[in-house]
Amino acid sequence: MLFSRILRRNPFTAPFRKFTISAKMSLKALSSKDAASLDKDLMETGGFSLDQLMELAGLSVSQAVYRMHPPSAGKNILVICGPGNNGGDGLVAARHLAHYGYTPSIYYPKEGKNELYQRLKTQLQNLSIPFVTDLPVAIKSSHLLVDAVFGFSFGGPLRDPFPEVISQMEAATIPVLSVDAPSSWDIESGPPKEGPGAGFMPEALISLTAPKPCVKFYRGRHFVGGRFLTQPIAEKYGLDVPEYQGVDQVLEVGVDAEGRL
Repeated sequence: MLFSRILRRNPFTAPFRKFTISAKMSLKALSSKDAASLDKDLMETGGFSLDQLMELAGLSVSQAVYRMHPPSAGKNILVICGPGNNGGDGLVAARHLAHYGYTPSIYYPKEGKNELYQRLKTQLQNLSIPFVTDLPVAIKSSHLLVDAVFGFSFGGPLRDPFPEVISQMEAATIPVLSVDAPSSWDIESGPPKEGPGAGFMPEALISLTAPKPCVKFYRGRHFVGGRFLTQPIAEKYGLDVPEYQGVDQVLEVGVDAEGRL
């Protein structure tokens, strides 16, 4: 825990961490534009619905949580959700975490208006998963945070209430898992130079489908998830399908200084 606190305060002077991966694996970073285009292809030609993609993404997030922080390490998981698809992934993940035996709670300061998000919220309420309103108090009683605020479409600037939300996650002394990108980071150029998020370096990151360019600025545990790519779509975007093991929906990988796995 001491190392994680040092890493939060000085994220870009922290020791470089590299993980060993299969030599056969070559995972390319996917730009925001290509990530949006890939999702469109999955739905228009791949036969997937948005519900399905969000379910698979949230399942991957839940497995990353289980991998980095099993229930024996503390069951209180606070999922902080934004108003878009990244927040929807967090809502799905919370449902799975409840079934795994965790005690999740949701902080959802600006709810998505899409009917899909409302159904996800109803599913959580039916499981008696609480929606909390006091973020500092909720953080104090949690063992891990899931940052599901902003994903690959974020371009800034931060608008209320999210500057304070980002600052609270940045200051937290418990582990944080970010979904697709650390919230407040530009998807191409990484962390902001100043203000909320400038020192935000979560302990873990799960990249969905493929890493995004900002991953080259990241130092921590890195997972890739989203086990649904078809070979034709992977080839179109120059992606290699990760070598997932068994029934796993996530794979832990590392990054080099060029942002390529």
